[in-house]
Amino acid sequence: MEERRHDPYYRAAQREGLRSRAAFKLAYLDDRFHFLHPGGRVLDLGAAPGGWSLVARDRVGERGRVVAVDPRPIERLPGVEIVRGRVGDAALLGRLGRDQFDVVLSDMSPRISGAYATDHARSVGLVRDAYALAREVLRPGGAFVAKVFDGDLVPGLVATLGRSFASVRRTKPPASREPSSELYLVALGLRPAPSVPVGDDGGSASAAGPDI
Repeated sequence: MEERRHDPYYRAAQREGLRSRAAFKLAYLDDRFHFLHPGGRVLDLGAAPGGWSLVARDRVGERGRVVAVDPRPIERLPGVEIVRGRVGDAALLGRLGRDQFDVVLSDMSPRISGAYATDHARSVGLVRDAYALAREVLRPGGAFVAKVFDGDLVPGLVATLGRSFASVRRTKPPASREPSSELYLVALGLRPAPSVPVGDDGGSASAAGPDI
């Protein structure tokens, strides 16, 4: 609590009614990579408490659509559809409807065990689950943005995304706490099928860009 009181992003989020300091991370990512557009359709995975969904809603506007998914309850967000569900659940796909999305966001984090290798592997697993869903619901040319804990499994993850997207970038927003190992993968320009098996890490990451 003491750290929060001195955190400028936390104080700004409280002042602006953004629900979480993570909202500033998404705003930064979109300002840099421009994947949220008026009228866009956005799927926000691991959305609770709703900070990213609020930013997405404001940027896609009234003509857009934002669907927030989380196994935890999310307090009502005007202009946002809330789906109580877990990524990886086969029933979730049917509940999302038939419309394709322009952007899939994932700010999911694993339950922290305290063993970094375990937490890193779980984080990568969550990104792979989100990516598998994104392959089902994203339109060609769409974007996938996901948080992951940095570590030795990230290059293979970037390689996998690089075979499905025109470009993949790695970056750490200023709102991320300095000691945190989190970074964000921004994959743009989904290529049309055929799909790439999610568990295949072979090959090179020629489409992946440098860290930013």
